Amino acid sequence: MNMKKIVMVVTVLMIGLIWTAGCKKKEQTPKLPTVEDVNKQTAAGEQTICPVMEGNKIDKNVFVEYKGKKVYFCCAVCKGEFEKDPEKYIAKLPQFAK
Repeated sequence: MNMKKIVMVVTVLMIGLIWTAGCKKKEQTPKLPTVEDVNKQTAAGEQTICPVMEGNKIDKNVFVEYKGKKVYFCCAVCKGEFEKDPEKYIAKLPQFAK
């Protein structure tokens, strides 16, 4: 096999590896809450909206306990952001309303 063919084969293999490694299931666009959702959250004192990405609905599987109460998020990234500075988001959470 000459050098040109070897380079071509290696290139095709590399492109194939990059293609398959980068092929991930597309994430669904989060459903934005309606005005009714926001009003319901406020009235019931039940969190339904992510405090970090204020327009996203929460995923009950993504949460952290803060001051004895569960705080829910739309994704793990938002959970991490909250953990950096929780007090920044407390005012947005009905479970901490006074």
